Amino acid sequence: MASTNEADGDPHDRRKSKRVSALKELWPFLRPYKLTILIAFLALTLTAVVSLILPLAVRRVVDAFSSGNTIILDQYFLAAIGIAGLLSVGTALRYALVTRLGERVVTDIRKAVFGRVIHLSPQFFEKIMTGEVVSRITTDTTVILSVIGSSVSVALRNIFILIGGMILMLLTSLKLTSLVFLIVPAIIIPILVLGRRLRTLSRENQDWIAISSGNASEALMAVQTVQAFSHENLTKKSFDLVAETSFSSAKKRITTRSFLTVIVIFLVFSGVVGVLWIGARDVRNELMSVGMLVQFVIYSIMVAGAVAALSEIWSELQRAAGATERLVELLNIEDIVSDPIKAVSPPKSWSGEITFSNVTFAYPSRADEAALSNVNLNIQPGETIALVGLSGAGKSTFIQLLQRFYDPDKGKILLDGIDIKTMNRLDFRKSIALVPQDPVIFASTVMENIRFGNPDSSDKEIYQAARSAAAHEFISELPQGYDTYVGERGVMLSGGQKQRVAIARAILRNAPVLLLDEATSALDAENERSVQKAFDHLSKGRTTIVVAHRLATVKKADRIIVLDKGKIMAQGNHDKLISEKGLYARLASLQFINGMN
Repeated sequence: MASTNEADGDPHDRRKSKRVSALKELWPFLRPYKLTILIAFLALTLTAVVSLILPLAVRRVVDAFSSGNTIILDQYFLAAIGIAGLLSVGTALRYALVTRLGERVVTDIRKAVFGRVIHLSPQFFEKIMTGEVVSRITTDTTVILSVIGSSVSVALRNIFILIGGMILMLLTSLKLTSLVFLIVPAIIIPILVLGRRLRTLSRENQDWIAISSGNASEALMAVQTVQAFSHENLTKKSFDLVAETSFSSAKKRITTRSFLTVIVIFLVFSGVVGVLWIGARDVRNELMSVGMLVQFVIYSIMVAGAVAALSEIWSELQRAAGATERLVELLNIEDIVSDPIKAVSPPKSWSGEITFSNVTFAYPSRADEAALSNVNLNIQPGETIALVGLSGAGKSTFIQLLQRFYDPDKGKILLDGIDIKTMNRLDFRKSIALVPQDPVIFASTVMENIRFGNPDSSDKEIYQAARSAAAHEFISELPQGYDTYVGERGVMLSGGQKQRVAIARAILRNAPVLLLDEATSALDAENERSVQKAFDHLSKGRTTIVVAHRLATVKKADRIIVLDKGKIMAQGNHDKLISEKGLYARLASLQFINGMN
């Protein structure tokens, strides 16, 4: 299994590229289409055989022309037309099948990789940029597409022509073919030596392309922040540096490949010219016919062309091997947070009881700093609790662990008495609705963004959820109302509008557990009161966990949990905690007395 550090962005930290045998990892994606592969292989074999027969027909034509036999000459020309027809049909069939196969397989690979990545826990994304993952799914699969849809079939065809051509060259003239074989070692040695170098450069080039995609994606997703801090030129300079590094890597690869091509083509055709010079002398000495020499010449050109093509295709195969490795890394990533093999079935209906039992947790990127330390807490069904504390106290960590984005280092978390690690994540997460501090709005309509909370809901239910979230009024004033396209990350909406759409989404989910992570932080006072009323109604009969810095939003909670440095320092209602004059009382005095609520 590959670990997450293998997917890191720095190409210098990656393992060296495997040999072209890495392409065997594509077989699971090719296996379902064995019949298509077989038919394409037969069409390929047909075109190769027909191509090898063609020089024989040319020899007959030349010899018949020399002898002046018009009837036989006409027959040979008709045969040549028939051979050309077979060649065209076979080539078209091969192209259609192989190209379609390539598109189909690459589509399957993209689906498999995305399907794997979308289920990975947030821990994976701490160590890799999403832009690089996107690059692998797009750029690397495009390289594989060119290989499956073209290079492999062309390589096999040229291998057939190379082998068949050499055999027929032997049958045509043993002497001339023996001279040709003397050239082969001089051709193979540079292919092997430079090919190894080319393989490494190809992998490095793909890595830098992925890094540049990651940088661009990160900058564009935060373009407003970049522009607000006048960081455009510095961001451009950073991207330019990575892009130029990628170009330098590509130049090395191109130079090496060009050098290899020069050597191979020069040696091949120089050898052919030398052999033909000897053949021409044999014709003059009547040791072979003109037709035989022409036949040998054609086979020599075909073999030389096959060798040259194979040297180029070899480079493509090496690039595809590197791309395959990178995609297989994603498919084989071992996610620390995973579903159990034999999962416990969730209850038919959830009551919403939550228990944290001796929970200790530190983020992998800050393993020496506990975000939660020995937390014990039981939340009864229908109870509303509020998590308060200074920034970094562990409030959001509490929410993330409950959704099992991470697993505790020690202890366990129970939902209705069942350890959430023993259930499939998709099952128990259906019982939870979340309103995050930074709501995610998708590049779609307002209607579809709200429906994200419950894909099976009706339009009427969406309207009702929007009204409950105090969002119906502003949505109705949008150009196309609920059908208004809000742009990438909801750029057409204000911060408060985004938050109300997210609240409507959570209301629509109608889950027994409600998580509010700074859910009203971007609302003005009037809308906050409206939404708070909606929450009061929504939280009835539901277990509600509220995370807030503004203590005015948590005063009505049944219980307030005060966190500090990952530990529960105190708990109770507002009045009780104020009377204890602890951390909560200090926070309350800062906000209420100074009018900061």
